[in-house]
Amino acid sequence: MSVDPFIEAEEAAGHSVMNACCLLEVSRAAYYQRRKAVPSHRAVTDAELTERINAIHAESKGTYGSPRVHRALRKQGVGCGKRRVRRLMREAGLEGRCKKRWRTTTVADPDAEAALDLIRRHFGPGVEVDRRYVGDITYVATWEGWAYLATVIDLSSRRVVGWALADHMRTELVADALTMAFKTVPVNLFETDCSRI
Repeated sequence: MSVDPFIEAEEAAGHSVMNACCLLEVSRAAYYQRRKAVPSHRAVTDAELTERINAIHAESKGTYGSPRVHRALRKQGVGCGKRRVRRLMREAGLEGRCKKRWRTTTVADPDAEAALDLIRRHFGPGVEVDRRYVGDITYVATWEGWAYLATVIDLSSRRVVGWALADHMRTELVADALTMAFKTVPVNLFETDCSRI
């Protein structure tokens, strides 16, 4: 909490600024310096350093955190501490962004036969509902590890007709999603000729 308004009120009332500063245990020189709004040497150097930090951070496309920014400043011949750089970056709202590690989840079997393209790459919304279905597996990071989500959707309505969630990516995951889809969609769909799909 700033005590400057109290000192200003005492001064306006005609009382001694020195006594008010002494009573509130504030430096009189600092009070006058703040009142004149003269930035301190530290504030001026912090502003200059923040400009350099902003430039380095922008040059790295927002990927550099405080350790790498500090290293870049040292290469430019600017002497400053790591904690000061961290503080200035926090005050400026800058933070590093690390690239996510690529995780291989699907390993294709080179000897496997290629799947037939029964819908001939027509993935857009169609006229017939409950005629064409597609599925996919995605993975979601959780506090307890990876969660794998398999979905089956209707291409025309974009409605999810089946889904399954598990902590593995084995065949059972897809089988569970398909089982839910079979229970959701009309029965006569699966009795039709598959060559028409």
